[in-house]
Amino acid sequence: MSEAGKFLIYCIEMYRRAEHISGRAAYELFHSTGADEYVRRCYGALHTTGEQYILADIDGYIGNAFRK
Repeated sequence: MSEAGKFLIYCIEMYRRAEHISGRAAYELFHSTGADEYVRRCYGALHTTGEQYILADIDGYIGNAFRK
């Protein structure tokens, strides 16, 4: 598995814990909003930041996906 793939799993798990949702719900949310591809595309920048920034960034991305 690629480093970006491992990071995606880490992000899904971190988001799941922060939002108090199941792993399946988090995965489906990431997949349905495109957040999974966003995390893969932005791996280079995102993996160098802290958990709070990552969560805020992903939460913003998911929020924007629902506003469209």
